[in-house]
Amino acid sequence: MDIVGLEVEHLSSGLVPNIARLSESGEHAQMEPVFPAVTCTVQASILSGKYPDEHGIISNGLYDRGTHTVSFWEQPSSLVQSGRIWDAVRNGSGAGTDCKTAVLFWQNTMFASSDIVVTPRPLHMGDGSMVPWCYSRPAGYYEEIKSIAGEFDLSTYWGPFASHKSSEWIAKAAEITLEKSRPEMMFVYIPHVDYSAQRFGKKSGEAREDLRRADAIVGSLVEKAAKLGIGEETEFIILSEYAFDDVRGDIPINLALRDEGLLATRVIGDKEYMDFEYSKAFAMVDHQVAHVYVKDGHVGETRKILEGLRGIDRVLSSSEKRQMRIDHERSGELIAISDRDRWFSYYWWHKLEDAPPFADTVDIHRKPGYDPLELFFDREKKSISQDTGLIKGSHGRPADNETGEGFAFYASSRKLGLNRSHEGTVKCVDIAGYLLDAGHTGGPKNLQA
Repeated sequence: MDIVGLEVEHLSSGLVPNIARLSESGEHAQMEPVFPAVTCTVQASILSGKYPDEHGIISNGLYDRGTHTVSFWEQPSSLVQSGRIWDAVRNGSGAGTDCKTAVLFWQNTMFASSDIVVTPRPLHMGDGSMVPWCYSRPAGYYEEIKSIAGEFDLSTYWGPFASHKSSEWIAKAAEITLEKSRPEMMFVYIPHVDYSAQRFGKKSGEAREDLRRADAIVGSLVEKAAKLGIGEETEFIILSEYAFDDVRGDIPINLALRDEGLLATRVIGDKEYMDFEYSKAFAMVDHQVAHVYVKDGHVGETRKILEGLRGIDRVLSSSEKRQMRIDHERSGELIAISDRDRWFSYYWWHKLEDAPPFADTVDIHRKPGYDPLELFFDREKKSISQDTGLIKGSHGRPADNETGEGFAFYASSRKLGLNRSHEGTVKCVDIAGYLLDAGHTGGPKNLQA
C-alpha cells in the first residue's frame, strides 16, 4: 500500500495505530526516494528497482523534443523503459509465473502486463464533455467493480473536490479484488493525504485527519484479509513516496526566463502561449523541481540566470545529473531545485488576461507544468484560483541525510531483512527485488529490464 506523505515519525503520533501495530510485528525504516521525489518517478523506481536514468520517468511530465510538446500524467506502461515487478513475474523471475499480480491506480500502468490493472482513463469527447471511465485489465474488470462499489468519481481524485473519498473507493476495489481474484501480490495507491498536505501543510489539522483516514483504510484491508481466511499468510507492506516540505511561495521560473529574452511566446486569439520551437530555454516544472530545456549555445547563459534567481537552491548540469542518477535523454539540459520553502509555478504571463484558457481550469494534460492550484476553487471567478500563496506544502527535492528532509516511509508486517545503508535507511530501488525475494524463488538480481 502506497500512502502518500507518511513519515516514520507518524508511528508515534497516535494518528496511525493500525500501521503502527503492523510495523511492531515486523520492521519499519525511513525510505530514501530517488530524485526527483515526485509520484511517477518514485513509483517507477519502487516497481522496477531502477533509477530514473534507466527507467526514463524523469518527472510527472515529459517533453518531446521532436514534436515540441509537453504532456503530464500520461498513463501508458511503455513509457517506463525498465521492466517492473509484474514483468519479472511473467518472465519467470522472482515469485514465478503462477504468481497472480494486481495493481490499482499506480501510475504508468495502462496496458501493463500485470494480471489485473485498474487505472483512471476518462474519455474526452469532441464537444468538451468527459465520459468517466477507468481502464482495466482484463477488459470489463472495472465494470465488475463498478457494479459493486459504484462509479469511480474522478473529481475526488484530483481538482478542487479531491478528497479521501478517492482513496476509499480504491480501497473498496482492493477488497473486491482480494475476494474475487486472490492475487498473490497486489499494489494499492492511497493518494488523499497528498491533497491536504499541499492545501494546508503537512502538520495541519486537515493532514492529520487524513492520516487517520488512511490508517482506517489499512485497518479495513487487514480485516478483509482476515475475514477471507488469508490474514495469517498475508504480508502487509506499507510505504510512501516522499515527505512534504512546508512552503511559503512560488518561483515563476518561466516568467524570469521570458524577461531575460530566453523564453518565447506566440499570441493566438489574444492569448499568450509558450513557443517551444523558438524558445532558447523554458522550464517544465514539477513541484520543487524544474527540467529546463535549453537550445545549443545557451546553457551557460541560462544557468547563470537561474543561479541568480531568488528561491532556487541549486542548478544541475551534466556532471551533477549523472551523480543524481537523473541523466536521461528525457531530462532537461539543466535541472533547477527550489529552496526548501519554495516551489515552481509554470506561469509565463505578466497579466492574467493574457493567460491561455487552460490556466484557470483543471487541465492536467495541456499545462506545461504541474499546477497545484487546481486544488483550489475561486468562487468569485468561478474558476480555479491563481493565488500561488495558497499552496502550503510541496516536495521533490533530494533526500537529505543530515536533516531527514524528503525521507519517505517503509514498514512491513514481517521482517524482510532489507539491507540498510549506513544511515539506517531503506532505498526505494531495493524494494522491488526484495518483494520478489519474498516469493522465495528469486531476488534483486532477477528483476530484469
